Amino acid sequence: MTLRHLPLHEGWTLGADSAVPVGLPTGGVPATVPGCVHTDLLAAGLIDDPYLDDNEDRLTWIGRTDWTYRTTFDWTPDGHDHADLCFDGLDTVAAVLLNGIEVGRTANQHRSYRFPVRALLAEGANTLDVRFTAPYTYAEELRDRLGDRPGAYAEPYAFIRKMACNFGWDWGPTLVTSGIWRPVALETWSGPRIASVTLLPDLDEAGVPRLTVTLDVDRSGQEALEAVVEVAGERAPFTVLAGEDRATATLAVPGAELWWPHSHGEQRLYDVTVRLGARAWQGRTGFRGVVLEREAFRFVVNGEPVFVRGVNWIPEDCFPARVTRQRISDRLDQAVAAGVNLIRIWGGGLYESDDFYELADEKGLLVWQDFPFACAAYPQEQPLWDEVAAEARENVIRLSPHPALVLWCGNNENLEGHADWGWQKELGDRTWGHGYYHELLPAIVAGTDPTRPYWPGSPYSGTEDIHPQDPAHGTIHIWDVWNRADYRAYADRVPRFVAEFGFQGPPAYATLRRAISGPPAPDAPLLAHHQKAEDGNAKLLRGLGDHLPQPGADFDDWHWLTQLNQARAVAFGIRHFRSHTPYCMGTIVWQLNDCWPVVSWSAVDGDGRRKPLWYALRAVYADRLIAVRDGAVHLVNDAPTPWAGTLRLTRHGLDGAVLAEEEVVVSTAARAVSRVPLPPSVAEPADRTRELLVARLGGTRAVEFYEEDTRLALPQARYDVTVTENGGGAPGYRVEVTARTLLRDLALFPDRLDPAAEVDEMLVTLLPGESAVFMITGAVLADPEALGAHPVLRCVNEGLAR
Repeated sequence: MTLRHLPLHEGWTLGADSAVPVGLPTGGVPATVPGCVHTDLLAAGLIDDPYLDDNEDRLTWIGRTDWTYRTTFDWTPDGHDHADLCFDGLDTVAAVLLNGIEVGRTANQHRSYRFPVRALLAEGANTLDVRFTAPYTYAEELRDRLGDRPGAYAEPYAFIRKMACNFGWDWGPTLVTSGIWRPVALETWSGPRIASVTLLPDLDEAGVPRLTVTLDVDRSGQEALEAVVEVAGERAPFTVLAGEDRATATLAVPGAELWWPHSHGEQRLYDVTVRLGARAWQGRTGFRGVVLEREAFRFVVNGEPVFVRGVNWIPEDCFPARVTRQRISDRLDQAVAAGVNLIRIWGGGLYESDDFYELADEKGLLVWQDFPFACAAYPQEQPLWDEVAAEARENVIRLSPHPALVLWCGNNENLEGHADWGWQKELGDRTWGHGYYHELLPAIVAGTDPTRPYWPGSPYSGTEDIHPQDPAHGTIHIWDVWNRADYRAYADRVPRFVAEFGFQGPPAYATLRRAISGPPAPDAPLLAHHQKAEDGNAKLLRGLGDHLPQPGADFDDWHWLTQLNQARAVAFGIRHFRSHTPYCMGTIVWQLNDCWPVVSWSAVDGDGRRKPLWYALRAVYADRLIAVRDGAVHLVNDAPTPWAGTLRLTRHGLDGAVLAEEEVVVSTAARAVSRVPLPPSVAEPADRTRELLVARLGGTRAVEFYEEDTRLALPQARYDVTVTENGGGAPGYRVEVTARTLLRDLALFPDRLDPAAEVDEMLVTLLPGESAVFMITGAVLADPEALGAHPVLRCVNEGLAR
């Protein structure tokens, strides 16, 4: 008899179990499932949008309140022997009651739950309650019992298996949620049931694709069960032995083509069917081999080393149930378009949805998955140890089919915290997570998913005998830049792999104006509320250093210059690190995305708008890059074919005059870097403040100045602008800018005219006589000519011309 799956998403209400500062009606308010308390109260008009102004500050009571979700559903006996209530995700501490009888308790947002309820179901109406204990109540009680632990924030996130950044971070609000955040259903069934399927796709010693399948069954009988797996035209029967509930089969799939990251090839994916009698499980996978060369921290996919052009991923929304597949797809498309080939899912968030990993498979984005531990000492005592074990096993099985997933990582910054942040003295003999990262998690990965490497944490040097931030081993995080040092300090080290580094900048103008009321100003209190980093706005200004002028009280200048400086800082670091390939084999920028409108390190802001940093990433994460450093041109060729031709090096005056020119015939092998010393005629200018260097090879160009902008003799910006409307098709505009003087980092910000408007290019430097075309899409503008005027059109010359 076919398993019956009845979604239970309708008819829910939400009520508080104690007095609250809003007027909840008798019987509660309508609730959306999946969802959470905050979004239900917002939909009912009982709270203001926590993402706007400082509304967040008036909502802390929600995370300290007990809540009850309730619905009624009809059920008719269908002949099945078993019935289970299935919750894909409960956030977080809850008691589940059916018809007034408790059927189970939960304490982990990162798990799913299945409760047998056949004996409690009544024909006709049945009442289902989910009673949530306030997250703070649970976490603080456990903290009091186990003893406090040090962490980056004075919040109890280490004492509850819940998204840590719910409790606030240096880019996120404190919005501590409760709710049924993933789907819920009633399943009825008879006979043996497919409980789970683990797919392990990899390559055998000869490079032939193979698939290992582990089938777990739920059953009451003891007889042998026949199963079969089918993939890519191959079929392998296997048997679950009498009295057993697990069986494994491995089959070669010689006809399957390999899956590659998009930077290296195609993404071949294959449907997989596992049958157990009349039951069937269906999934999809791809075949690739992955090795982590630990000493160099180098990923090798299908035998080919991959330079990681990465970005860090944080939860896309503080309320994850609002994140649609389309929204994830849009964000990952932005990553791919910027040349990114790896997403690191950071440990203060979640194991992401199935949609995320399916889309990463399809788009060819490698995934580095942190286990959810970040920036704190985590107690290992019960009940936490068993909860961590259960969530890890479940998610390793769930994510095992995905070829995009190439690394399991134990935590974010907790090994460094124990080594460097004064934790040892504060901890004494209390546990802090070492057993998770060095014992429990590697054992689960080795036993469940031996096809993928495990790394205990980041930063980490590969052994406990070496400091976790040793640049010669493993991964490092670079945070002296931004916090203390000028971004030129990136060039002071040559690491093997940089898993976190970044620089802050504000979100797009339209995003800020939506989120913050009142006149915009750099010192506006509401703007400060959307800056969560310690001393963040002061660091933004200090970070301008001698690169760019101080903007003073002018908001438009502040916004432009700090966004530009963010883009320049990160691009400087990436150029340096990529030029040291293959000693350095990866950079993962902090961060791709935001969860709300905020001043942060992101390349794409909380409303999905691309900041100048995104355009800079696209340039420095291109397959081919020209990097000038240390008296040489470094030709970075991360393409599958050689890069050959004539390198033209031209020293110009700022007026465009050619002062010296050299040509060098060059050839750089595929996936390699070559170094070309600068000839003396272009290596040193006669006047550093009035000259620049242009390097060209084929269609790739780099413009380098011999001096910082604040010391350049930049001319007053003069240019001609022509704005024409696109003919036919989608509405849009073509903006052509022709330089009459040097134009440094030309940029357009059409969202200042319409929040929906986007531009295709940014941060273009033009010599006199050169032109650039910018395409504007997404909106019909009342005054298109404004695209060529301040403050929509910006360049550095405006604030520095002499």
